Amino acid sequence: MKPGGLVSHAPAQDRERDRRPLSPRLIARMMRYTRPYARRRNTLLLLVVARSIQLPTLAWVIGAVLGGPVSRLDPRGIWLGAAGYLALSLFTQWVLRYRSLLALRLGEDVISDLRVAMFTRLQIMPLAFFDRTRLGRIISRFTSDSETVREGVQNVLFVSLVNAGQMLFAGVYMAHYDGALFLVVAVMAPLLWLVIRYFTAKLSAAYRAMQESFSRVTATLAESVSGIRVTQGFVREKTNAGLFHELVLDHSRYNLDAARTAGVFIPLLEFKTQLFVALVLFAGGWRVLHGAAQVEDLYHFILMAGVFFGPVQSLANQYNSALAAMAGAERVFELLDREAEWTDPPGARALPAMQGRVEFRDVTFGYDPATPVLHNVSFVAEPGKTVALVGQTGSGKTSIVNLIAKFYLPTRGLVLIDGHDITALDSDALHRHMGIVMQQNFLFSGTVLENILVGRAGATREQALQAARRLDCLDLLADLPDGLNTVVGEGGAGISIGQRQLVCFTRAMLADPRILILDEATSSVDAMTEARIQDSLERLLADRTSFVVAHRLSTIRNADLVLVLDGGRIVERGAHAELLAARGAYAELYRLFIAEN
Repeated sequence: MKPGGLVSHAPAQDRERDRRPLSPRLIARMMRYTRPYARRRNTLLLLVVARSIQLPTLAWVIGAVLGGPVSRLDPRGIWLGAAGYLALSLFTQWVLRYRSLLALRLGEDVISDLRVAMFTRLQIMPLAFFDRTRLGRIISRFTSDSETVREGVQNVLFVSLVNAGQMLFAGVYMAHYDGALFLVVAVMAPLLWLVIRYFTAKLSAAYRAMQESFSRVTATLAESVSGIRVTQGFVREKTNAGLFHELVLDHSRYNLDAARTAGVFIPLLEFKTQLFVALVLFAGGWRVLHGAAQVEDLYHFILMAGVFFGPVQSLANQYNSALAAMAGAERVFELLDREAEWTDPPGARALPAMQGRVEFRDVTFGYDPATPVLHNVSFVAEPGKTVALVGQTGSGKTSIVNLIAKFYLPTRGLVLIDGHDITALDSDALHRHMGIVMQQNFLFSGTVLENILVGRAGATREQALQAARRLDCLDLLADLPDGLNTVVGEGGAGISIGQRQLVCFTRAMLADPRILILDEATSSVDAMTEARIQDSLERLLADRTSFVVAHRLSTIRNADLVLVLDGGRIVERGAHAELLAARGAYAELYRLFIAEN
């Protein structure tokens, strides 16, 4: 990893994957996504067969006209032959257009289903997945990787089948005209196959590496845009631009490697086609000279040879696209197949009427299980009580609320809600009873009202207004440029940090949860605004089991229980006044707070 989060080399496991051969099972899995559109797919396959027959037949018509009416100087036959050829050509082009439109629709439907499947998968992944996965890599699965899969289904598959069918039917015609000469062509086929096999192995690795390098570029771009304030604040514009330039150059090198390999492969195939035709001319001419074949049959055979070898270069180009599609499909299916660290068990239950009693029983937890951040934590939060979590940065406060919210599961020990192991409870049902306000809450693009309504499905505008009134912040939200209809950008851009927090408080009030979590929730609100809503916060906390992670100790004076954490352990517990009188760790934290304020 380079400074600023930029990387310039693929991880070892990615390079190892780039050397793996393609699996036919991957193609079969891609085709399974066409099952909902079986009628369209089957129609396409019929059109593929029709076009595969039509192209050699057009060559046959040319041979028949030249060998018949033209050789006999028959004007009427020439006119009929030309008219028949034109009619067949028009029908062939109609088949091409209709096939292309059907393939476009099929490709669009398949890629839409894949993207929905990936998005659905992402929604249920635990937070640990997002901790380890860069945003740009996820985005690239939906963009560049998905587009290559679309290309594979929409164009590569059916164009390749047409080309292969064209060669098959042309071969049948050739065998009909001169079976012995066709054996010469058949002997040449293994030589062509050996060339293709050699180059496809190199191209397979090249295209996989190219796709992965592009994924690193998009990942870094997304990360850099998200962290632009840090970049500019620490004057890293030129440094990060230089590091990004290295990534782009690295991607260019992969592109050039693939292009160089394809640049040798395609001309070589074209030359081999020309060489094969030359051999057919020589062998066929030799047979005519010795009376083993007729000139007319040789002429038909050579026309069919052109049709037979014509798709070879196209197949090579399609194979290059197929390799890119396979590389993209691998990454898409890798995301779809990603196993979550944990899921709700099949019999997960919902509590019909949550009381809100929360108990930690000898809980040990680490984001990396080998490195615990909480050690044997035990406490009980009774229903309707407020628990304050206090401690230095990194002491484990946020980890506790993450476990209560079931964003993570404990490594050892039990987290109990109303006496039930949280691992046995349905996560969605549990979250409907919870309200969470974080230090950096996220707002979606849309209006302020729409972001408040996220708090409760089916809530109305009037209920949102009532929640704001109960919090005594309706006038503050009404002062926004368009009131509750004010449009905010991504992440809440367009309104102040304090205003974003007010939206999040109102959202939590609307949710009317039994368990409320405030994780540094007032740290982004100025002191005047905090004082304004302090009484309202007490109403929000009333009759709910509340967990308050406090940046300002003034917000937890009235807590029923204060837990003081240090190094992932509870070192003190009790009420505010009781802990001050004990003159321990909490008293020292409070003294520092008074000194700083």
